[in-house]
Amino acid sequence: MASSGKDRRIDYIEFNVSDIARARQFYGEAFGWTFTDYGPSYCEFSDGGLKGGFTTEGKVGSGGPLIILFADDLADTLRQVEKAGGQIVKPVFTFPGGRRFHFADPDGYELAVWSDK
Repeated sequence: MASSGKDRRIDYIEFNVSDIARARQFYGEAFGWTFTDYGPSYCEFSDGGLKGGFTTEGKVGSGGPLIILFADDLADTLRQVEKAGGQIVKPVFTFPGGRRFHFADPDGYELAVWSDK
């Protein structure tokens, strides 16, 4: 069987959210994601490389795996996250290979953004 090129890669992520419009606004403003609506309780998002969805069908909560996004300009991305309503929960810090910060989205999910610069 031929490999699809996606074997063992993250293919899709779903967030349980309390308000799809708010999630769309936040991720659209902060990261420029695009969206496709599939009814009142589901919206698919695309970051240009990965797709996922927002749903109101499950329990909203934090925890689980940490999703880390990449940024060419970490400072600009941090400003965009704050402007869109995200809360910085770990300010920018260095680690071997780069720098990153953590933020909470409007539903309390913690994500991180890193840069190699």
